[in-house]
Amino acid sequence: MSDAPIAVLLIVTILGNAMAAALSAGEAAVLRASRTAVADAVARHPQRRSRIEAIMADPQRTASAAALVRVISETIAAVCLTIAVSGLVSSWWLVLVIAGLASVLFALVLVRLSPRTVGRNRPGRTLGWASGILRVALTIAKAAPWAVATRPGIREGGPGGELVEMVDRAEESGAIEELERDMLRSVVELSNTMTREVMVPRTDMIVINAEETLPRAQRLFLRSGYSRIPVIGDSTDDLLGVLYFKDVVRVLDEGSSRSGSSAHERQVKEVMRSPMFVPESKPVDALLREFQASSSSHVALVVDEYGGIAGLVTVEDTVEEIVGELVDEHDTAAPEVEDLGEGRFRVPARCPVSELGELFDIELDDDDVDTVGGLLAKALGRVPLPGSQADVSGIHLQAERSEGRRKRLSTVIASLTAVQARPDQSPLPDHETTGDRHE
Repeated sequence: MSDAPIAVLLIVTILGNAMAAALSAGEAAVLRASRTAVADAVARHPQRRSRIEAIMADPQRTASAAALVRVISETIAAVCLTIAVSGLVSSWWLVLVIAGLASVLFALVLVRLSPRTVGRNRPGRTLGWASGILRVALTIAKAAPWAVATRPGIREGGPGGELVEMVDRAEESGAIEELERDMLRSVVELSNTMTREVMVPRTDMIVINAEETLPRAQRLFLRSGYSRIPVIGDSTDDLLGVLYFKDVVRVLDEGSSRSGSSAHERQVKEVMRSPMFVPESKPVDALLREFQASSSSHVALVVDEYGGIAGLVTVEDTVEEIVGELVDEHDTAAPEVEDLGEGRFRVPARCPVSELGELFDIELDDDDVDTVGGLLAKALGRVPLPGSQADVSGIHLQAERSEGRRKRLSTVIASLTAVQARPDQSPLPDHETTGDRHE
């Protein structure tokens, strides 16, 4: 092959890679550009205003067109480079190695990495000088409209994406701490978080029947540690309202001051407040604004798509999504396992079931639950409150205390049941049941 064709092929290779690099930078700039960046590009290049507006009218379509033409340019450049190398080197395998390595180098460094970095970091300036070639890419791509259809999704350069990028850069530069970065990211991404992700699930809800008396409701408040409890009718799906601890205390105190017994006979349904319902798909930022607008309710009942109760959410749950978990000031760190003597142990509610069995040399195997707290909840058939007791496989479990804002069970007192603790340790007769001594 003569020198002239080889020179032409190398020139086409260089031009193809240069065009691909420009399209790569333009593609990144289109996806990254915010309104401010677009306005900056128009201000710098007022004569290109129509071009810039045309390519930013549908950023996803423009990016798809740029990607399509970029691939075509890279392919043409790679083919021309291979033909040019074959005219200089006689060995076919050496042609493949040289052309392959050179094409990979051009594609990764000169086309992908460096231009994309420029487009992401300076979207406004990149739009200015790349608007022409992007407009050409749109024109070429009209021949294959199926290949440049607008793809659904969130723009990388939307307000949220740009803010998250700024927050990350601020943390990398040391302007803010990691904790502050996490909080700012949480605020920016709040609109993408659904209520179902922060709610207390239905299985963890503590509820009270509307027919219960106020003194019993007060005892439930004191045992559970909650300040607001949903009120139900016939079932959990029959939510009638929300009972507030302060309302119960106020009514009982007023009744005591008047030396009357009527207050102690009043039922929960007479004091409860009207419930606030929200769908489980509601964004957390919209939920927080709704709580702010409501001066009388900071708790809402979450409804699933079928109209059933999915859970409960409070204003504290939405705040935790921003600042992290809120710890009760009265909570103390629970030890792993504490020997209380006389065969009694204080174990964390999250202690694995297998470790509980090892304490008493009893094999515990339950496929439904993994922790001691789950084992107690399964035996009770409800959420365990402090003081709740149950016997499981010869082990007596008693819920001791709950901690955290959501009052989750923290520690459990475990001991052998009276039957298991007999000195003779003889097997139980067939008709004897756990917890009932056979005399």
